[in-house]
Amino acid sequence: MLKDIFISKTRVKLLETFLSDPTQMFHVRDLVRRTEEEINAVRRELSRMEQLGLVKKEPRGNRLYYWFRKDYILYPDLLSLVAKSTHIGNSLIKNRHKLGRVNIAMFSGRFVRHEPRSHPDEVDLLIVGDINLNELASIVREEETRRGQTINYTPMTEEELKFRRTRRDPFLLSILTNSRIMIIGSDMDLVE
Repeated sequence: MLKDIFISKTRVKLLETFLSDPTQMFHVRDLVRRTEEEINAVRRELSRMEQLGLVKKEPRGNRLYYWFRKDYILYPDLLSLVAKSTHIGNSLIKNRHKLGRVNIAMFSGRFVRHEPRSHPDEVDLLIVGDINLNELASIVREEETRRGQTINYTPMTEEELKFRRTRRDPFLLSILTNSRIMIIGSDMDLVE
């Protein structure tokens, strides 16, 4: 399956475009503009991706619109890869040394899928460690500008995380019981 997915740079750019906001549909010219690839290369890859079951298409007016299939077997895995390699996920990884000692960084599943929060206090980003708050705020502001929405983020020390786990803190339990995408660290780092 992996050889079907990572076959060309055009396909990688299309995957990044589709999965950076999986709620969106794109027409071919828009995809050409976003990927900065030739129209024939984009059309060829879209055709292959459709044959493999990655995307669906729908005619609307005189345009064909494409979107990524959420029922594709590797959808959650690809979504995680794209979350780590683009936008704020990439910024967190690239600037990890500027952020201080980061043990854990995770996004809520809703944040990655561009779905509305289930309640206003839901956390989009949890980051654990000895964090440079100014650097974190700068990275978050950049993403807020790109998305056009406020990001709820919570920095936490390792000690606070341990304390909240031992107390079965409702705030932490709500994070642990919902879907999440780990950017730095692992699920085991979060729950142990």
